[in-house]
Amino acid sequence: MTRLFMVRHGPTHAKTFVGWSDLPADLSDTAALARLDAHLPPDGVVISSDLIRASATADAIQNKRTRLPHDPDLRELNFGDWELKAFTDIENNDPERARAYWDNPGEVRPPNGESWNDARSRVDRVIDRLLETHSGRDLIVVAHFGVILTQVQRALNIGGYETFGHRIDNLSVTEIGTHPQWNAMRINHIP
Repeated sequence: MTRLFMVRHGPTHAKTFVGWSDLPADLSDTAALARLDAHLPPDGVVISSDLIRASATADAIQNKRTRLPHDPDLRELNFGDWELKAFTDIENNDPERARAYWDNPGEVRPPNGESWNDARSRVDRVIDRLLETHSGRDLIVVAHFGVILTQVQRALNIGGYETFGHRIDNLSVTEIGTHPQWNAMRINHIP
């Protein structure tokens, strides 16, 4: 059975929408990183988004695990023109779209960004490819809030609105079983 260990990168401390901007993670909590490393399967295969906050977190927990090249399809949601803006600014400028994006996720997209359905399709494709290529191996995927939620939605077979109700903390692990059927074994676990 292949299990997915979806790890959210270390904190950026940004108070804005951070999607494809390449902000570094604060990895100064070495005790939390050591607990995370100890919690993950020692023979798991590690892959991360190509954004530095995810790739540096993967570096910090790789240990002796096999490492795959970074994958840009594991990037966070593309917030387009909302990138690096505070929610209040977005809501003041485009209140209907801002509310619809979170309240009715699906085809609503930020200007020049991607919809929830676009992101879900992008991430599903890369996860499916990884599962096929590394069948039977545990996969440690170091990525982002939205990326992890796409697979939570898949495992729980719920809608986007319900999916956004799940909390995914920095340096947390969400464990998903994929065989014989998808299931969320543990969501947002802090080792």
